[in-house]
Amino acid sequence: MRYLTAGESHGKQLTTIIEGIPARMPIVQDDINQSLLRRQGGYGRGKRQQIEKDLVEITGGIRHGYTLGSPISLVINNDDFKHWTDIMGEDPLEENAKIRRVVSNPRPGHADLNGALKYGHRDMRNVLERSSARETAARVAAGAVAKTLLKQLGIEVAGYVKEIGGIRAQEIEGLTMDERISRSQNSPVMVLDKDAEQQMIQEIDKAKNEGDTLGGVCEVYVEGMPAGVGSYVHYDRKLDARLASAVVSINAFKGVEFGIGFDAAKMPGSDVHDEIAWNESKGYHRTSNRLGGFEGGMTSGMPLVIRGVMKPIPTLMKRPLQSVNIETKEAFKATVERSDPCAVPAASVVMEHVVAFELAKAITEQFPSDQFSNLKKAIDEYREEIRCF
Repeated sequence: MRYLTAGESHGKQLTTIIEGIPARMPIVQDDINQSLLRRQGGYGRGKRQQIEKDLVEITGGIRHGYTLGSPISLVINNDDFKHWTDIMGEDPLEENAKIRRVVSNPRPGHADLNGALKYGHRDMRNVLERSSARETAARVAAGAVAKTLLKQLGIEVAGYVKEIGGIRAQEIEGLTMDERISRSQNSPVMVLDKDAEQQMIQEIDKAKNEGDTLGGVCEVYVEGMPAGVGSYVHYDRKLDARLASAVVSINAFKGVEFGIGFDAAKMPGSDVHDEIAWNESKGYHRTSNRLGGFEGGMTSGMPLVIRGVMKPIPTLMKRPLQSVNIETKEAFKATVERSDPCAVPAASVVMEHVVAFELAKAITEQFPSDQFSNLKKAIDEYREEIRCF
């Protein structure tokens, strides 16, 4: 399984092409649209979300509500393109015509300068249009297809916010997966802890009034993954390593942890590792889940707990950062393209879908996956096999 995306932030559309989804898997357009609409939500978003109405158009790979086994093609139109046709159009310019809104001032914390150096662009709009977080809409579309696959295999994925601007949600013991999903989707900041919710909103409002931005921590929780998915035999087959790579590939994400994560560095081994138990109903299981559902690059059968750290967005409305113009080499204060005071809630949706795709990819690699019915049968048989091992 793999996917590619194409398109620029203010271009005509975003396109996602997914290869490797089993044939004859039930799926409808609304499975994808629900995820796209969730990505646009969350307290602290900017004006772009009021312009775009992200709805997917399926242009290949699905017929009459079932996948065909061929590549799936998904399109999300950019409504704002109508205001950018002369800036972002593909046709050559007339002789002596000037390009509007040329970007020669690189913004600190963005891809602008590094991308210009790499590809030789004097107009850094060629960089920022593709490096924009707008591209994550196409990635959420791919992840929504993967989530549909996982759900039909009995694997549920939930993403939500753990921390914003230093306000950390308390761990709530005993929540079911349905409760995690319901609480996060009914919270303006997509957090499970109601007490932390209002504090987070106040911090976001404060940052907005001060022209500043906030980062935070997102968590993805997964139930239903059978033990032994992934592998210890090569570095690039370790599933936790692949998930870490996928999460850090999201715009503005700077770190990943599993289970107790970095806290393990402060604790003795006796308080870190998960002891193994067995009974007839569960088979092998762990008496705790400090390692977040992973051992040796493979799933342990426990719920997966994955967290990602998102830095504050570097585009600051009232406190612009210092930079240098690439033409004049003169110092200036960074320009503002658009900015969200806080995009952590939306980022939790992106992380949820990025994780879902990597899990679905690992499942389809490990089990027969040309036809969805064969994949489901193989998973069911494997679950029974390891339960009785």
